[in-house]
Amino acid sequence: MIRKHSFRGVGTGFAASALALFVSAQALAGTVTTDGADIVVKTKGGLEVGTVDKQFSFKIGGRLQLDGGSFDGFYTQNGNRADETYLRRARLEISGVAYQDWGYVFNRNFGDSGADDNWNEMSVSYNGFDPVTLSVGRFNPTFGLEEATSSKWITSIERSAIYDLVPWANNHEDGEGIRLRTTLGGMFHGEAGAYRQDGNQDQDGQNNYSIVTRGVFAPIVEERQVLHFGLNYATREVEDGFRERIRSRLSVRGTTEDEVNGNRGTYGDAFLDGTDSAYGLEAAYMMGPFSVQGEYLKRTADGSDLLNGNDNDLEASGYNVQLAYTLTGESRSYKLDGGLFDKIKPSNKQLGAWEVFYRYDNITVDETARLPAGAVAGLTTDTIEAGAKVHTVGVNWYANESVKVAANYITAEADDLANTAGDDDGDAVTVRLQYLF
Repeated sequence: MIRKHSFRGVGTGFAASALALFVSAQALAGTVTTDGADIVVKTKGGLEVGTVDKQFSFKIGGRLQLDGGSFDGFYTQNGNRADETYLRRARLEISGVAYQDWGYVFNRNFGDSGADDNWNEMSVSYNGFDPVTLSVGRFNPTFGLEEATSSKWITSIERSAIYDLVPWANNHEDGEGIRLRTTLGGMFHGEAGAYRQDGNQDQDGQNNYSIVTRGVFAPIVEERQVLHFGLNYATREVEDGFRERIRSRLSVRGTTEDEVNGNRGTYGDAFLDGTDSAYGLEAAYMMGPFSVQGEYLKRTADGSDLLNGNDNDLEASGYNVQLAYTLTGESRSYKLDGGLFDKIKPSNKQLGAWEVFYRYDNITVDETARLPAGAVAGLTTDTIEAGAKVHTVGVNWYANESVKVAANYITAEADDLANTAGDDDGDAVTVRLQYLF
């Protein structure tokens, strides 16, 4: 059984030692010598030091994302307008290669994002089984195209609401796992991993694990044109009586950060027992400055008999469609290794790159019990169907490869769900200032 804190001491000590070594070298060294291959130092996009033979490398980078938002209606408890400003992410990222075939990544967040304030990633990889990479440690699995894309380069400020339907398929910051990844033939990418489920264990303390897989087929991968298809599948076992709630921010993080008046709707609340599975489909096409992408997700979980007289299976589905256009003519970059979209590089260093987009999200939780507070065994509840529709329009300014400014306008309408004031719709304006180093 893999223990939850098995990597913490090692990771903390390594990061501290590496930073201390770097600072000391800058303060004391007048010249730099090496007993091996020549060293190359790069300062663009962080600090990277590596040998010319690529046997060893060490890189320090990070991201700062300062967010703000104003929202009302369903997004608040009483329907009145509220606002929030917070440090969404402040990450220090350390990565490198040792003896060419071994890689490591340490990634810690110091922002205001609650559970994110820990080691997001602590992993070691072996690349000697080319073209397969084996990774062990803590890292997030990948379920979906937008989830595969880094938070630095997703088009909207927050990812699609459909991922709120199956959060365990993408988030294992408190658990460890093992993963295999491969990229083949210039058009295929695949990965599969097993991950420990934090908080999902039996009465003896035996952990349950999830399996998350993703396959990508990209028949066209060119600088100005991309055609992408993907298939995802995730499954896990849960103990009898495991309580699962589906709650969504509807693409506005400030509803969670605002502890006074923020409202995050509960679309499903059930006791589970047995298998919890989800699959997803994804597709995207890019031609020059224009791109279109969409995803579909379906989840089914077996219900427990703790609620007598009620079919308590948990079923949910959702889809999104996104259109984006770069006004200044640049294309989104794409990486087949990972099956994801990446940064937009401004061609004009003074003007930067300007991008506009629209995204539509639709989520539904079908015929699922939503439990009242203090639910107990033997309680009978009626099943309900709840959902939401979300429209997001936005503009992104890539001032350069380090600075990005984003603004989104979001409207949402909930189905069969309302806040305490009876509001079932709301709107929000969110902004982000991002700096990468």
